[in-house]
Amino acid sequence: MALNEQLYARVVSFDDIPDEVARRGITRKAYASDQVMIVWNTVESGLEVRPHSHDDFDQLVFILEGEADYFVAGEPHKMKPRDVMLVPRGAEHFIEVTSGPCINIDIFVPPRSDYAHLTTWVEQLVSGQALTIGVAS
Repeated sequence: MALNEQLYARVVSFDDIPDEVARRGITRKAYASDQVMIVWNTVESGLEVRPHSHDDFDQLVFILEGEADYFVAGEPHKMKPRDVMLVPRGAEHFIEVTSGPCINIDIFVPPRSDYAHLTTWVEQLVSGQALTIGVAS
């Protein structure tokens, strides 16, 4: 079943969505429809930076809490709560927290297929099971 059909008219709190430890210093959780994905990242100060890029989508970055230098193509951009920036596809980027932890909300259109496991909780929500991430039951 498509995600949209399972999520129509359902209120979901990000507090209830299970998260995963991506690596030491960063946890993430996601909400996605068939067209868009929102990823809530909690990033700790001192996180090992890992420059990377995405060739198939832009990335919209929104800082909810904390402060960071968000590097795009080698240039740092100071970001604080309620700041938004669009990272173009193909541009190397990474976050360096300057005051944290930092809540960094990433929005991807289309949804990232490599993060699909973060949304397996949707089927569990519909069936009344406890919410977890990983393999859908």
